[in-house]
Amino acid sequence: MKNRFFPHSIIVLLLSAALAQCQQLTIQTEGGKQTVLVRSDIESLPHVKVVTHGTENNATFEGVALLPSLAQAQGPVFTITPEESDVKFFVKASVAIDGKFNNWEATLTFPSTDVTSGVLDIKISADSVDTGSGMKDNKLKSKDFFNASEDPYITFHSTKVVQTGPTTFDVPGTFTLRGVSKPETLHLTLSGKGTGEGSVRGTMTFDRKDFGMNKGIPFVKIGDRVEVSVALRAHKVSGPPLVYQQ
Repeated sequence: MKNRFFPHSIIVLLLSAALAQCQQLTIQTEGGKQTVLVRSDIESLPHVKVVTHGTENNATFEGVALLPSLAQAQGPVFTITPEESDVKFFVKASVAIDGKFNNWEATLTFPSTDVTSGVLDIKISADSVDTGSGMKDNKLKSKDFFNASEDPYITFHSTKVVQTGPTTFDVPGTFTLRGVSKPETLHLTLSGKGTGEGSVRGTMTFDRKDFGMNKGIPFVKIGDRVEVSVALRAHKVSGPPLVYQQ
């Protein structure tokens, strides 16, 4: 594009989203003064960077840069069906301590078609713990364990997805319990690969004492390691297929 000099003007570019090309700039001359007519919402247009050099009185329009996000393919959109999914836990103890959470939500998002770009978020209501025993539930909700009244949510936010096999993944992330956040890793297995319908199942194991759960239950010997298992049923509602590394 040929360079021009425009005194006392701001050089701008309109981007056509459909064609990813520059719209024509209209130049008017009035009394020897040159101006550039632009859309009022130019600053809201995404993915545009205008490159100029010079001063206010002598500005050189060099061109534009298309930001990388425009060139990347948008990823597929998935929904998770709670009725076909669950979040459970197990603790080795002299009396069985295992159960599930009845109130939780999860999202699985892909900013691109690369499966390793995925982000998994899980948010659990701590007071929805269900062991089948009201006495155990109340103890786990108490300040000695989940402290549900002051820290109502248990969360996991993935920071990376690593494909370790054709259908297996390691998903490191930030696990938060009782207001304490630490790095933990979910080990997941995918079924229904490439079909748009599938399940993600996996486990994560953590030390309860790392999260301030140092006490026990009278007359019950409880191990320190807690195993969390997730089974998420996912359905693709739109977008292109995912691309796997294996």
